[in-house]
Amino acid sequence: MIKYFRRYSNETEQKYNLKYFELYPTGNNNGGKIMEKKTVSYFNARKIAIIGMLSSISMVLGVTPLGFIPIPPANATIMHVPVVIGAILEGPAVGAMIGLIFGIFSILRAITTPNILSFAFINPLVSVIPRILIGIFSYYAYKSIKIKKESLRIGLAAVIGSFTNTIGVLGMIYLIYLEKYASAVKLSTAAARKGIVSIALINGLPEAVICAAITVFVVLAIKKTRVKR
Repeated sequence: MIKYFRRYSNETEQKYNLKYFELYPTGNNNGGKIMEKKTVSYFNARKIAIIGMLSSISMVLGVTPLGFIPIPPANATIMHVPVVIGAILEGPAVGAMIGLIFGIFSILRAITTPNILSFAFINPLVSVIPRILIGIFSYYAYKSIKIKKESLRIGLAAVIGSFTNTIGVLGMIYLIYLEKYASAVKLSTAAARKGIVSIALINGLPEAVICAAITVFVVLAIKKTRVKR
């Protein structure tokens, strides 16, 4: 008679949404072969709901004045904040999915309500890839920062996620569309180059600070409610 044990505990199965578990024999009668294989679903019902909710919030921020906070001499955008929050709370896959939806929405906005920079945002290298990377960089920054104070860890991860958006989008415009951008804003190539760098600094810094403040508040609040449950 061969006895079997479960490789995964009930807590592990619930955490990773395991539909099956592996059975291992305690003896050698079966040659140590796996009787059943596990399957892992990265998006359980809760994660899908969070992706939908935070993506919707990002879209609302994009089509209303709520997504822009006036900080003279510029307007700081917070449309990327839901991506950072989702990544820190639920992992890189969730963050990347929210970023993907955010990026696709940016393309649709560029097509339906064009402006002088729409030619750049139609390109997924400008509008989609940097937004996907927001979630990935935010999560791994949060996990890599070895600081005991949780609020500081979250804040630093949010700053990195925010700069990922700023540098990623403007960097792609700089690399791919510098001359076309200069023509669109009626500047010389040299002036346009300086202009992109200036925008990155003037907009990027306040956006990072605001992103950190909102993310710390929201993530800590949600984590507290989870602990109480």
